[in-house]
Amino acid sequence: MGWILFFDGNCASCSAGVRRAMRFDHNQRLKFAPLQGKLAAENGFTHYADPKGGSMVIMREEDRKVFYRSDAAIELARALGGWWNLLVPVSLIPRCLRDAAYKWVASHRYWISKKANFCTLPDPEMEKRILE
Repeated sequence: MGWILFFDGNCASCSAGVRRAMRFDHNQRLKFAPLQGKLAAENGFTHYADPKGGSMVIMREEDRKVFYRSDAAIELARALGGWWNLLVPVSLIPRCLRDAAYKWVASHRYWISKKANFCTLPDPEMEKRILE
């Protein structure tokens, strides 16, 4: 089974998160696509890149089920497997609370990325897993 993680391609901290996910995705189950790209547009996800509170989106390829916000983060942990599965019980916290925390981080992601040096180019292996 595979997943496609759609992320804000204009956000340095989001891109850093993608690089981190690639490093921990030992089974290479994940593919990545920017929310500003063609694949995101074809699936109607482009509005999730909104700087005022955007969201990561994950689509499970097997059944094309889509996960947003905190559900996407939990599904990402499930996709990474291994020790990351320890985060899956976070789903027991009510979605309204999880999503409130997620939205706060998402709405501040550009400010957060200004405070750190996230700008590094992906290596060739990583570039192979980024879809248009």
